[in-house]
Amino acid sequence: AEAAAEQLRLYRRDPDGWRGCRSTGEVAVSWRPSAEFAGNLYKGEGILPASPQNVWECIKPVAGGLRTKWDQNVKDFEVIEAISDTVSICRTTTPSACMRIISPREFVDVVVMKQYEDGTMLSAATNVEHPLCPPQPNFVRGFNYPCGCFCIPVPG
Repeated sequence: AEAAAEQLRLYRRDPDGWRGCRSTGEVAVSWRPSAEFAGNLYKGEGILPASPQNVWECIKPVAGGLRTKWDQNVKDFEVIEAISDTVSICRTTTPSACMRIISPREFVDVVVMKQYEDGTMLSAATNVEHPLCPPQPNFVRGFNYPCGCFCIPVPG
């Protein structure tokens, strides 16, 4: 979990190589080739007219959280094992897509939540196997490289 958090911090600090691919008035999405796998990294950025705490409540990875209510790509989120107050093993499921052409997915990750001195909040995760969460029937087991969300306070 700590390695995933550090990798996300490195991505955030390194502005090189990101290329814009989509943008609306509220969100800008960029990509760059990954050094870890044969594919691309993606990042979305936007400023929301809300306090960092209210935004964090919507994105933080906790059982019973708000993410399943607003994110169509997250069907369920459960904590398999709480390692500490900030680290847990979690299972996330996604619904099928494209008229069920794409099967539902499940991801098992070790997740860490952090808050930094400047008020930035981070959730970082990466794939893990756990004996209490073997692959489930009717789901394709997905694999997450280091991924996550930053919630960064901005003036005003």
